Order: sequence, then C-alpha cells, then structure tokens
Amino acid sequence: MHFNRKDLLGINELDVSEIEYLLDLSRSFKEINERSIKKVPTLRGKTIIHLFYEPSTRTRTSFDIAAKRLSADTYSITASTSSIVKGETVLDTLKNLEAMKPDVFVIRHSASGAPWMLAGRTTASVINAGDGMHEHPSQALLDMLTILDNKKSLRGLNVLIVGDIYHSRVARSNIWGLTKMGANVVVCGPATLIPPNIDSMGAQVSHRLDQCIPEADVIMVLRLQKERQQQMLLPSLREYSAWYGMNGERLKRAKKDVLIMHPGPINRGVEISPEVADGPCSVILDQVTNGVAVRMALLFVLGQR
Repeated sequence: MHFNRKDLLGINELDVSEIEYLLDLSRSFKEINERSIKKVPTLRGKTIIHLFYEPSTRTRTSFDIAAKRLSADTYSITASTSSIVKGETVLDTLKNLEAMKPDVFVIRHSASGAPWMLAGRTTASVINAGDGMHEHPSQALLDMLTILDNKKSLRGLNVLIVGDIYHSRVARSNIWGLTKMGANVVVCGPATLIPPNIDSMGAQVSHRLDQCIPEADVIMVLRLQKERQQQMLLPSLREYSAWYGMNGERLKRAKKDVLIMHPGPINRGVEISPEVADGPCSVILDQVTNGVAVRMALLFVLGQR
C-alpha cells in the first residue's frame, strides 16, 4: 500500500487502507523519536513552509520538529508577522511563497475549506493543519494511534467525545476516522453545542454525560471554543462544568481501563479537572508525543512525492 495523494486535506476523503497505512508508517517513526540522535536524512534538501493563520502550540511545533527530524528545511509564517497584515490575500501569499519552490505547505486557517482552495492552486503538497470548524486530519490520526497503543483494535470500541462538538474540527475528523475504522462514537454536550444532523456522520448523540461514561472505552474531552462562538451558548462556565466537566467523581463511574484524551489546550477546571487530566487514565501527553510521529509520516509520504 502506498499513499498516492498529492495532499492530505481531510480524514473524510481517506479510505480504511489509507488510514491503516499512515498509522503503520507512524509507528515506524516512533522509534526514531526514542533515539539519542533523533534525525534521519530522509527529506534532506526538501523545503517545508508552515503557514499558520491561527495560533497553535502543539500542531505547529510538532510539524516543525517532525520536518527537522527528517532533515528538511523549515520556515514558519504567521499572520501577525507577514504581509498579511498589510492586506495581502492568502492566495497571493501562497503564490509568492510557491515561487520560492517549497515542497510542502502545512496550512492552518480559520476559514473552513481554505486548504482545499489553496491545494488546487499550487503544485506543492498541502497538509491541512486545521481549517475553521471543518477538519484536523493529523489530530485524528494521532488520536487513533494513541488509542491503538493501549487497545488491540479500534473496531468495536466505544468512544465518547464530550464538549463543544459544534465548533470542533477535531470532533469531525475523529468521527469520520473512528467510524471508518469500526469504532462506535457517541458525542455528548449541551444541545446548543451539538451541530444539527451530526448523526448523519455516523455518531450517536447524547446530552447526558453520566449515562454515557460507564460504557465508554475512550473518553475524548474537548475544550469550549469561546473564540468561535458568536453568541452566548451557555448560561455560565460553572454550569457547563457541573453538567459536562470530566472530574474525579465522574471518572469513578468509568471502566478501569478507560482512556482519557484531550487535543489541547486544556481549560483546567472547566471541561476537565486536574486530577483527571494528570491521572493514571490520561494519555493526553502520549497524544502530544504521537503527534510528532504522525506528522513525520505525513511529511515523509508527501515530501518525497
């Protein structure tokens, strides 16, 4: 199996064999990250440009580390430090950067669909590092890899995704990826934070967290994305935390081997308590570690195209 696409834009467009190939390849790159010298010459002479129109810590840094560990040359551009602040359009920015002959663009943008539009206008490969409320494919891949590190298979697992589903590109990519791989996905949150017709994606919907916890093999907690909310969708953070916050008392109702996940950044004491985030069931930092391996795999297959 080979990955024959020019770009990695979303999980929804991938088939099961492609997802399995990327996960298997990511496992092979995990070994490199355990070495004393974490570098291989695979992408020597290749150029990766990170074009981030939104803030990022984990995604941007892990893509940068991944590229450097593959010996690629990397350059990072943010909206606040580029000609974007002078009125340059995203397409003009891309075309000017393309004239410098990069091999891969890693793009994060607040507009859903922006990476698709840009991928069609450049011969370089494009990796979607998160577009609006649409997709975050590398996050879904690293989440699936983390689950597989702890569970034998994704097939038949009960995965509970709780929180701000409406604004979450992570939730959408995970729903598409996990259901394709045979997992059962339940999304849970207040009605105002559940998008309409999400059941058409293959997920079940619940508004009662306490009823969902005992059956879950994996609980993926999402933060409230207040920066995307155009109106007040909750009475208060305190009330949200009381009904949907993952805390120690709720964790007692879960299976002993349940996995607690969170894509970050964490709002401690809102959607998750410190005792849960830092507890023995948490694989949150494992997700971060696996992010480097997954992004090495993506840069490897697209950078050598």
